[in-house]
Amino acid sequence: MTKVQCEGVLFDLDGVLVDSTPAVARVWAWWAGQHGFDPDETVRVAHGRPSIATIRELLPNADHDAENLEVERREIADVEGVVPLPGALELLQALPLDRWAIVTSCTKRLAYVRIRAAGLPEPKFIVTSDDITRGKPDPEPYLKGARALSFAPSDCIVVEDAPAGIRAGKAAGARVVALQTTERDELLLEAGASYIVRDCSAMLLETSAGRLSFELQNAQAAFR
Repeated sequence: MTKVQCEGVLFDLDGVLVDSTPAVARVWAWWAGQHGFDPDETVRVAHGRPSIATIRELLPNADHDAENLEVERREIADVEGVVPLPGALELLQALPLDRWAIVTSCTKRLAYVRIRAAGLPEPKFIVTSDDITRGKPDPEPYLKGARALSFAPSDCIVVEDAPAGIRAGKAAGARVVALQTTERDELLLEAGASYIVRDCSAMLLETSAGRLSFELQNAQAAFR
């Protein structure tokens, strides 16, 4: 096993704590169909980024706010199949509430809909797309997450599944534990993952002199 110590943990939401992949795919496939884009490619581009960033990239001349509101409305309404990912509930329940935060690219309203649909504990600290000006892969979301916990980013670990989020965590100065829940290992490594594990069930929590300590089961270590 690989042991990692830290002061705080910054979790992405979708693909890390919550399996919302079917709902996300349904909404973005609908949106792609409305605008003549390839559904699979659109879902891939949207993964791990604020929705409005994808809309701006693919429809530079559209009413971005109106498009974004419709995507959000449909995502909030579609919670079919939204469930906790393996180990997520147990890990959050084991962690002290003031030592972890959720840092997500979705809006605050959507984040809480999915947290509640999955039956996860509500975070004391959360950073959403409503709280930032630059989304992942920019480091701003994870810098704000570390600040909310009152720790330096280098004293935190980021738990991510998307290349954009991994790059954001690394750029913020944190170590990144990447999960194999949505992407291939080579993409996680290319993005700069420090460690790769299956899912949150592979992160076994201990404590050591007041610090958080995790044993990562069957981890691939990139030592970056």
